[in-house]
Amino acid sequence: MRILFLTHYFPPEVNAPASRTYENAKRWVQAGHDVTVITCAPNHPNGVVYPGFRNRCWQWEEMDCLKVLRVKTCLSPNKETVRRIMNYLSYLVAATLLSPLTGKADVVVSTSPQFFCGLAGAGVSRLKGAPWVLEIRDLWPESIAAVEAISNPRIIGALSKVETWMYRNSQRIVSVTDSFVPHFVKRGIPRDRVSVIKNGADITRFSPAGRENRFRLDHGLQGKFVASYVGTHGMAHGLDTIFIAAQRLKEDDRIRFLLVGDGAEREDLIRKKDHLHLGNVIMLPQMPKEMMPEILAASDASLVLLRKAELFKAVIPSKIFEAMAMERPIVLGVEGESKRIIEKGRCGLCIEPENPEALAEAILRLADDQCLVEELGQNGRKYVSEFFNRDILAANYLAVLAATANSHRSLPRAGHPRQHYP
Repeated sequence: MRILFLTHYFPPEVNAPASRTYENAKRWVQAGHDVTVITCAPNHPNGVVYPGFRNRCWQWEEMDCLKVLRVKTCLSPNKETVRRIMNYLSYLVAATLLSPLTGKADVVVSTSPQFFCGLAGAGVSRLKGAPWVLEIRDLWPESIAAVEAISNPRIIGALSKVETWMYRNSQRIVSVTDSFVPHFVKRGIPRDRVSVIKNGADITRFSPAGRENRFRLDHGLQGKFVASYVGTHGMAHGLDTIFIAAQRLKEDDRIRFLLVGDGAEREDLIRKKDHLHLGNVIMLPQMPKEMMPEILAASDASLVLLRKAELFKAVIPSKIFEAMAMERPIVLGVEGESKRIIEKGRCGLCIEPENPEALAEAILRLADDQCLVEELGQNGRKYVSEFFNRDILAANYLAVLAATANSHRSLPRAGHPRQHYP
């Protein structure tokens, strides 16, 4: 099967969509399929092209037998709304116009957000004469309205109409959470046209390891209880909560807060850390994906936080699965489906989102009880191995793509009798 995948984010970028696409696509190639990815020059989140890459009209590369076509876009940092929209639109245009370079396809997959990457799948699938699978990792424009990135009701309304059009015109929707499914059904999508393929972890790469490693030594964390947040520092995450909790605990020399990553809010957070004189907070820039196991191993607990908003009850932050695989307990400040996963797996402590007092209490509880830390960690490893193993999830996703491609082949064409293919 020839799979063409459209994604705005791809390694060496280290965010969740880049990792999900790469990890799945790599396994599809290993299963004997031909996979081509259309993406852009790596530049997330600062809008600066990574060393060794150029923002050229188009360029080919190969990564683990994946064929990767990088197209030129209008670069933009995450924090500038107008330029970000131009960045998104330029990807839609470039990916569509240059898709003929990728040859034939049996199925076209586009992933959203960003929204216009998802929309690009409509035009590309028509050019290829192939079915369109729309992957939804977040509800957009609902998510940008939730963080007030765009508040104009006319713009939100117009984008919502396009969103509904996308749902209705794709041949299949792949959702990363069960909680999104009622949203699709409400928009008139039959339930049997929606498949749920959640995120997960590579349990071979992310496996239990000792805490007192080189990373701890390099950053002066030996013997400390390290509560880490690793990921995007964005408007949706409410990371101010960490700083207020850190201020409450700054007299407890056992505890350190570690933040690793980048995003629109990072500069403001650094200024807040300095203003509050928080010596118990360590902030590091975005690190290569290869370092994530070492960073998680150096952690005693993984912080997973989002703002308190109704929409985020349907979200499952993908970082929870890698921490679970590493046997690190989760401190979860997210409600809804994520909370149900942590409670069912008995692998962490759940707190009210944006509640710094509850965050401080949860960290103190773990710092005071090493047996609890180990129990929650072991539970998480067992649970993720059984239900969120990336190998199994990628195989399930591949089955969805194959079924979609086969259904499209068997459809009758004008002037031709119905044909069936094996």
